[in-house]
Amino acid sequence: MEQNELSPEQILRVIFSYAAKIANEKKLDQLLLFMADMGRELILADRCTVWLIDDKNKQLWTKVAHGVEEIRVPLGTGLVGYSIENQEAVIIEDAYEDRRFNPEVDRSTGYITKSVLVIPFESNSGVIMGAYQAVNKKTSSGVFSKKDLEHLTLAASYAGKSLEAAILNREIEETQKEIILTMGEIGESRSKETGFHVKRVAEYSYLLALKYGLSQQDAELLKMVSPMHDIGKVAIPDAILQKPGRLTEEEFAVMMTHSEIGYQLLNNSSRHLLKSAAIVAHEHHEKWNGKGYPNGLKGEEIHIFARITAIADVFDALGSNRVYKPAWELNRIIELFKEERGQHFDPQLVDLFIENTEQFWEIRNAYCDH
Repeated sequence: MEQNELSPEQILRVIFSYAAKIANEKKLDQLLLFMADMGRELILADRCTVWLIDDKNKQLWTKVAHGVEEIRVPLGTGLVGYSIENQEAVIIEDAYEDRRFNPEVDRSTGYITKSVLVIPFESNSGVIMGAYQAVNKKTSSGVFSKKDLEHLTLAASYAGKSLEAAILNREIEETQKEIILTMGEIGESRSKETGFHVKRVAEYSYLLALKYGLSQQDAELLKMVSPMHDIGKVAIPDAILQKPGRLTEEEFAVMMTHSEIGYQLLNNSSRHLLKSAAIVAHEHHEKWNGKGYPNGLKGEEIHIFARITAIADVFDALGSNRVYKPAWELNRIIELFKEERGQHFDPQLVDLFIENTEQFWEIRNAYCDH
């Protein structure tokens, strides 16, 4: 549907409507969406995409492009690549008449690109971060103008500072994830477990959290912190951790201290992420019937993160070879969970686990020990 060009008042209204959203947004994906929406509304494009440079992988990428999922292409590809490499704007009336245009994205999405406007944008320090790409002007002319270029440049410069902060925030989050996963692997390696154990526990926990009805945000948080459930094992002697036979009462008493040790290691942090990890480390051996450790919590006194991690951890432990036992068959594992429903484990979580066993087994196969 054809539209009329925006008046100056309407342009200001669009900018102001996105100003607070962009300034306050810390999540990169959501910020990219706001930027794409603002650009599309400002210059009446059918689609608008914000591309970023991934220097590490020598790629251009976007996770927010109207109508498609994440796209990655090599640096220098297409009109966006040309615009970034040459640090200049590109305005063309018919993309397929321009040799610089890369038609692969159209072929993969089924979309037909006609008119295109691309502008590179910079960080506060003057380094090119990526480019705005607007596609298919929706006015009667069907082509982008120099005014559109000015308006899109304004949108890019306005959002640049927030975008730079969001990228830094994402890098910090990714670094935290790597550190937590590595710490979890260190804890498990003391008892001769593979790194795949903590990866599987993370994926099981995430899946079960979503099935239980936790928000996407909380499910992702649990996925990040559940690998830390046994971090306290770093302080348990090898003679106990790696003992092939049954532990004595004295040895088991020492083993149980890993929950408290893990809690003390993590709880002193002011970070919400590590506070959540501390809860999981402390409570994942508590039981629904109150007969677990270290504090004999029962029922919903046990944090939902710990109740979920308990099922994920036991499921993986039973299905894996350990120094003290061979791996169990799936049917035997399911029977144990049925027996422990309402005893060791939250009955609702057990039901959800059994209803979705195939999905949990798919995760197990995807991260199989060698």
